[in-house]
Amino acid sequence: MSPGPPTADPRWARPAFLALLLATGVLYLCNLHASGYANSFYSAAVQAGSQSWKAFFFGSLDAANAITVDKPPAALWPMALSVRLFGLNSWAILVPEVLMGVGTVAVVHASVRRRSGHGAALLAGAVLALTPVAALMFRFNNPDALLALLMAVACHLVVRALEDGRTRWLVWAGVAVGFAFLTKTLQAFLILPALAAVYAVCAPVRPRKRFAQLALATVALVVSGGWWVAVVELWPASSRPYIGGSQNNSFLELTFGYNGLGRLNGDETGSVGGGGGPGGGGRWGETGWDRMFNDDIGGQISWLLPAALILLVAGLVLSRKAGRTDVTRAAFLVWGGSLLTTAVVFSFMAGIFHQYYTVALAPYVAAVTGMGAAALWHRRRETWAALTLAATVTATAAWGYVLLHRTPDYLPWLRWLVLVGGLTAALGLVFAGRAGRRVVLAAAGLGVAASLAGPTAYTLSTVREGHSGSIVTAGPASTGRGGGPGGGGGPQNGAPPGADGNGPSQNGGFPGGGPGQDGFGAPPGADGTTPPGGAGTTTEAPGRGPRGGGAGMGGLLGGTDVDAEARELLEAGAAGHTWAAAAVGAQNAASYQLATGEPVMAIGGFNGTDPSPTLAQFQQYVKDGRIHYFVSGGGAGAGGGGTGRGGGSGTGAASRITAWVQSHFTHVTAGSVTFYDLTRPTSDS
Repeated sequence: MSPGPPTADPRWARPAFLALLLATGVLYLCNLHASGYANSFYSAAVQAGSQSWKAFFFGSLDAANAITVDKPPAALWPMALSVRLFGLNSWAILVPEVLMGVGTVAVVHASVRRRSGHGAALLAGAVLALTPVAALMFRFNNPDALLALLMAVACHLVVRALEDGRTRWLVWAGVAVGFAFLTKTLQAFLILPALAAVYAVCAPVRPRKRFAQLALATVALVVSGGWWVAVVELWPASSRPYIGGSQNNSFLELTFGYNGLGRLNGDETGSVGGGGGPGGGGRWGETGWDRMFNDDIGGQISWLLPAALILLVAGLVLSRKAGRTDVTRAAFLVWGGSLLTTAVVFSFMAGIFHQYYTVALAPYVAAVTGMGAAALWHRRRETWAALTLAATVTATAAWGYVLLHRTPDYLPWLRWLVLVGGLTAALGLVFAGRAGRRVVLAAAGLGVAASLAGPTAYTLSTVREGHSGSIVTAGPASTGRGGGPGGGGGPQNGAPPGADGNGPSQNGGFPGGGPGQDGFGAPPGADGTTPPGGAGTTTEAPGRGPRGGGAGMGGLLGGTDVDAEARELLEAGAAGHTWAAAAVGAQNAASYQLATGEPVMAIGGFNGTDPSPTLAQFQQYVKDGRIHYFVSGGGAGAGGGGTGRGGGSGTGAASRITAWVQSHFTHVTAGSVTFYDLTRPTSDS
């Protein structure tokens, strides 16, 4: 095993590290503007936060603070600050996500370097940077980018604490997990059992101090993650926005229900349907031990997953005789335990699940791969270590062949190159103990190249395309996921999506989507200007627009196309009203808000089924002259009666508002959209 942190850096180490970060940044910045506003649901909240500090604090969808997004606001804060500084445009929104990706690579590199050396750290950083789902989500504005960064920071700090037993490292790890909770609620806690158990057993201090340190870290977690929750829960509900995604205007209900235990058991109040049981197929795809490898998810994350599992076992075998406080073994347990706990939960959770969630696994896979490869490389003269290295490369090449075979029309020659190259490298590694240095290095280099060729190709494919809407996937279209560039994809089984793209992911959910910012219209340019032809005009060739979203459910998944006439109508006289318009469904409202820069009320939250506002509240807003227009059509909540998500009353409220507006106010047409002027009642009202 590696004895610990290197005492002196070789001359090439720092330039190589800086080159890794630079290459990652350049790769992720390439073609960034093609995604436009990416997920317009979050981009609208970012815009609102850049205009109103109250909206910034609460994570409101609009600057007038009608309703929040269905997550805590931490992931929105960096983007909102960027937009305050540089104005509303694609780069201001997405560059902070790129920086989070570069930061995550740096954190993984730093952690692996301390235990396994510079070569292992470079390998780990490259594995992370070239993971397709990482290249997707570190160029997108969902909360997962910040979550992955904070989870990597937490693991790194726990390993630091295991090195010297200092309390401060563990406390800072608690702070990182606390802010991860403010990013994506209970998903931040998936790795806590592994981190706490490893420290409780392996820390180089006496048992009493270990548990005191863990208690302090818990306090740090509660304070850093709970201060915002306390403020929201204590703030008078009448003077803050409604908590989007909840049925009772409670963040705690949202956290422990819809965004919490419901994700595990599929019993989600506020969702659109249950998941599948173990081994079964539900609205969110097949569950079971092989979920991370199936057609939907395999190409996103699993390229190096077999290697990571093999190398994790190898690392633990190598350290089996080490003392209790051996830090290298503890590092394997921290990163490997985080990998296993997260993968198991993802594999069997019966509630809402999407392919891009798997970015959370990328730092763990990268760290374990780098450390494990280095550990075996140091022992390569031992036959079993050489054979294990060869087996790892063989498994990785074979699995890469399988994944590439799922997209038979995409670089068909590459899968054979990966397979033959990997097997050749494995053969050379079998004789690592007896072959010359040049032969062994050549075999190792070929093995790394064969292992990374597949994910690199998928990553480059991901970077070349724009991605927008609620549900996005990395790489080219596969037979399981469908929906390549410009591909269609609408809701399956008639089910609407939920607030973070909560549509069915079986068979890929809603991949593809037509061209444009939200699966409909063209994205804005890099400088935030409107494309030629007006807002919403498609400027790209058909079938070549940003991928993701999907064009179903009246703008639920990817918003709607806002043309120049509609934009001009809403902008005229908007200054005299709190909201320029109201629309059913958050993506629908977000599209008009981003096009006009004016607050637009999202009736019913993301899919129009949150019970906010009530009909009485909406009528009062109209009476007070606070809303100018009502946008006809929109989300599922605009339909007829019936139950809302999980039996909630939101759908009824939205449909009653729609019916009341249509029967009492004059309609006007702008472009292809019908609006109701809420300042002009009909003569018989």
